[in-house]
Amino acid sequence: MTIHPPGSPTDSLPDPPHHPSRHSPGTRRRTVRRLVVCLLVVGLIPAGISYGRALTYPGNASFLARTVDWVRASGGGPLVNLVENVVYRLRTPSTAPPAPASLPAAPAVPSASAPAPLAPLAGARTLPGEGLWQAGPPVSGHPSGLYTTFVRPDPGYPSVVAGVARFDQNLVAAHLVPGTKEPSGLGWPEGGQVPPALRPNLVATFNSGWKMADAQGGFLADGRTSDALRTGAASLVIDTGGRVTIGEWGRDVGPGPGVAAVRQNLALVIDGGRPVPGLDVNADNRFGSAKNQLQYTWRSGVGTDAAGNLVYVGGDQLTLRTLADALSAAGAVTAMELDIHGGMVDLFSYAHPAGGPPAGTLLLPTMPGPADRYLVPDQRDFFAITAR
Repeated sequence: MTIHPPGSPTDSLPDPPHHPSRHSPGTRRRTVRRLVVCLLVVGLIPAGISYGRALTYPGNASFLARTVDWVRASGGGPLVNLVENVVYRLRTPSTAPPAPASLPAAPAVPSASAPAPLAPLAGARTLPGEGLWQAGPPVSGHPSGLYTTFVRPDPGYPSVVAGVARFDQNLVAAHLVPGTKEPSGLGWPEGGQVPPALRPNLVATFNSGWKMADAQGGFLADGRTSDALRTGAASLVIDTGGRVTIGEWGRDVGPGPGVAAVRQNLALVIDGGRPVPGLDVNADNRFGSAKNQLQYTWRSGVGTDAAGNLVYVGGDQLTLRTLADALSAAGAVTAMELDIHGGMVDLFSYAHPAGGPPAGTLLLPTMPGPADRYLVPDQRDFFAITAR
């Protein structure tokens, strides 16, 4: 053993560094944290890629609509339904009259050929233009077959306004146009917009139904069935001549050589001339997710009246019950709900300025638009109405 005298250089050497064991508790915690972070990053990469694709998918759709659709498709449907039920059921309408800016312009002089005015709500003061039909813009100098007006279907909330459009099916033809995403993605010949060949005679366009994943029904267009047609579903059927019939699939309407297109959505809301029982209950979720029927939100529906005219209704802060009441007030004897919520409900009528593209006007000034929707690629399927 070597003994170093005091004051030798070795007295100033530092103690050797302490190296903790790789199995110490601190080291293990750091390793676990790093592993968790790595797993989170790796796990989020596919979700980020999926969300990015949803935000950049071809076709018109708002950021909010793309995000909600992605959340639903990623398994978040129950959460979305819960949030919508809370948010929209809290949007109780005002009991005051509607703001004048929210109403369509009243016709200066009702046309002699216009249908009879719709009856106002019992006990409600009629607003300017309420229930009075206004003719749509002519097409190539001829009547378009379209008349529009508005009604207030909720006696408890006179601020609620529903726009109404009526099409004379002797003068118009209907077309079902698939979107870039609904019903089943790209590959449809129309490219998600009104085909150029239809635009010179375009009378109107309006939204279709729920996303096919939630519609409880099927879709047929362009000789192709993208989703199986379901017996018992509310069905809008277009024949090869462009005429619309609405009914329950398998009872009132069904397959045949004269069927050109079918759009199904949930269950009928008016049948035999009356709103169907159970609209407030929504037993078996036949009208969509539980409690959605009670939401005060944008809603739309379509029906036919006793004379065979096609009737569309759309408005904000409507429950399923008040939508059915508005359709009934507009004369529908058979009707179905279409899409719901802001950004999903709109009807455009079109003027045809010389040398220019069709110029759309919304049924209600408060409908979100955008103005060129359906004239450029849109993610959702829709209906185009043309003059015969």
